[in-house]
Order: sequence, then structure tokens, then C-alpha cells
Amino acid sequence: MKTAIVILNWNGINQLEKYLPTVVAKSKGENIRIIVADNGSTDSSVSFVTANFPEIEIIKLDQNYGFAGGYNKAFSEVDADYYCLLNSDVRVTDNWITPAREYLENHPDIAAVQPKILSDRNPDYFEHAGAAGGFIDHYGYPFCRGRIMNTIEKNKGQYNETSDIFWASGACLFIKSEYFWEAGGFDSGFFAHMEEIDLCWRLKNMGYRIVYCPESTIYHWGGATLDYENPQKLFLNFRNSLWCLYKNYTGKHLSWIMFKRMFIDTAAIAKFAVSLDFKNALAVIKAHFAYYNSLPELRMTRKELQLKVKKSRHREQYNGSIVMAYFIGAKKEFTMLKAKWHKHTK
Repeated sequence: MKTAIVILNWNGINQLEKYLPTVVAKSKGENIRIIVADNGSTDSSVSFVTANFPEIEIIKLDQNYGFAGGYNKAFSEVDADYYCLLNSDVRVTDNWITPAREYLENHPDIAAVQPKILSDRNPDYFEHAGAAGGFIDHYGYPFCRGRIMNTIEKNKGQYNETSDIFWASGACLFIKSEYFWEAGGFDSGFFAHMEEIDLCWRLKNMGYRIVYCPESTIYHWGGATLDYENPQKLFLNFRNSLWCLYKNYTGKHLSWIMFKRMFIDTAAIAKFAVSLDFKNALAVIKAHFAYYNSLPELRMTRKELQLKVKKSRHREQYNGSIVMAYFIGAKKEFTMLKAKWHKHTK
């Protein structure tokens, strides 16, 4: 089976210089290709890769299509059975490919696999973007085993079992190419952030599984393109989260769910405003305006996606509000969430 490790790069010369040597050294094997897909960089990224790593293939895109559009365009030029999305700021470890690939090979119902993602800034802790596998609450808010909101757990071996998850992080994601395209690839309108959650939700609704594989471990620096507190990042996260929820929610009470979601987001705006963080408060408000403006197109997309639904509820979805559980219930760690999980239904 052919595996293509595709690193999407945009002006990431510093990350490539730091992390690419380890990726090359620890990713050798039959039918494994390493590809750098350049998203219209204006720095010396491409010339650096060409001069120092002639074994790496390069795909040059004519402009920055974002994470979602960039990977769609890059994958359309790659012939492989499995794609591995790998951020440019990831340090891989020995034998990081084999366990994940074996799960895909041995389980036809598994569409995607995520490794254990630890922090390269603080290696004893999980990393914000993915940790030990992604989950989502009833209102479309994502969280992880090992990270709820901004509380990140120390890695004590508490999540060392293979298990089904709701979504796999785009920081490092192995996915069957056939299923990627069957689901329609990434929604390029997202540009960046939450696109992997949207894709995984579509795959799960289609009846496929997403799995966390702790035998594979990587270390992610995180926030290399946009800092976690950046208002633009917050805008994209809130807008794309609303899009994701509207497109993929399969219950009969979408309007009521969206109404409750608006109430929770209003509380977030108020929290930012009270803290005098007006830039982030405005970012959330702008996200809502962008959501409302896109509703006509979203309705059409939702109708199309609902025709593909084979599973309407998932055990990996928290049947409550993770925001309320965190701020009111003081549930700061994943193991504290012992109830309110959806039962699987067809």
C-alpha cells in the first residue's frame, strides 16, 4: 500500500529547517513518499527543500489556498492509498507510521487514524490541537482527551489505549484516500481550522470510524502560523464551528440546537468584553455575521449531506455543553466527563 506524507507549507522556512530532517530520517520504508505542497510561499521554503532534500517531491500551488483548499489541490495530484497530513512544525518519532497504517490496512471500516500528539514546547504534556483524540459536544464545540478548553493534561499514560474518537487532528492525520474523496475532501470554504472536524463528522455520518492510535507518537509545536489567541484564528474557529454544526447535525431539532449555540456564544462574547478583550469579542461577532450570510449556501450543502447519512448519532459525541461542564461544572479533564454521551443509532 502506497503512503504519501504531505506537508502543506506556507512561508514556513523556519519550521522546515527545524523539523524536516527528522521527518526524512524517521519516515523511510517501502512505498512511502514525502511531499511538500507549497501554498504559494514568498519565502525561500521551496529552494531550501530542493537544495537540501532532493528525495522530497514538491508540489507548487500558485497561491495560498488555505489548509483546506491547499490539501485538496495537493491530494488531487498524489497517487497513494493512504494520505498522511503532517504539519510543518511536527517532530516525528521512531516507528510513527507503521501502527497507524496497520490499523487502516486491517480495518475496512476505519477511515482515519490519529497518533498521540504531545507538545514539542512541553513534551510531558499533550498538545492543544488533537492531544489523545478529538471529541465534540452537542452544540458543535470541539475538545480532546487531554485538553478541554485551555486546560492541557500531563501525559501520564492515562490515554494509552486504542479507541474510537470523533475527529482526528489535522496536525497529523492518516486517512484512506478513497474515503477522503468519497466524503468530498475538505470544505475549501473553511480556509483553515475545523476543516478536519467537518470531514471526520461527514465520514462518521457515512458509517466510518475514526480511531486514536497511541502506539504512534508525534510532537507538535503548535500555533506556528497563527497564535492560539489570534483574533483571526478565533474568527475562523467560531465561524467554521457554526458551519460544521449546521452542515452535519443529524437530529430533528437543528433550529433549537443552533439557538442554544447562539446563547453560549453570546456568553463567550460577554466574557471577552468583560476582560476588555474587545478584539476577540469582535471576532466572535464577525463570525456570526459570516455564518448568517452563508446560510443560503449552507442549506443546499446540508440537504446534499443528509442524503449520505447512515449513522445519525455517535458515542463519541458529548450530549451536553462542554462549555458549561468546564466553566460551571469545573470538569477540567476528560475523565471527569462520565455521563451524557450519545448512544449510537442508525
